[in-house]
Amino acid sequence: MLFSELAKTLPDYAKDLRLNVSSLINEQLLSDQQKWGTFVACAHATGHKPLIDAVEAEAQDKITPEAMNAARAAASIMAMNNVYYRFTHLASREEYRTMPARLRMNVIGSPGIEKADFELFSLAVSAINGCGMCIDSHDKVLATHGVPAEKIHTSARIAAVVQAVARTLQGM
Repeated sequence: MLFSELAKTLPDYAKDLRLNVSSLINEQLLSDQQKWGTFVACAHATGHKPLIDAVEAEAQDKITPEAMNAARAAASIMAMNNVYYRFTHLASREEYRTMPARLRMNVIGSPGIEKADFELFSLAVSAINGCGMCIDSHDKVLATHGVPAEKIHTSARIAAVVQAVARTLQGM
């Protein structure tokens, strides 16, 4: 089942989500790689397997295998980083902020696709995972790559809708 078809199965109380999915699928501000890579990364961030399968099925002919892998990698590495950096940010002990993470994150430096696109995926996943420190970090990198605020905002909108769809499907 494709993501667009899965969205149509949402109950009437989630009509706004159905409309938002349709609107975001048709969004033209992002390239297909940016848009569908963000959808894939966000679906993986939710951990909801039927949603992951549906989003990947729809994205399969819209992005390269490298972009699909990078989107999955963004969700995976952010699952770790968002917890770690949220901890260093929220902990009262200043000492944690000066300690090296000593966690491997090589994919961030070499994602296999354009760095800005990977950062866009990572920012969206960080929004789902609620790590403000990571959101700020990815936003700064995206700004240095000249990515306009409207594109970043669209990525966050995708994150919000994908997360809401996952939660709604899990409750059905």
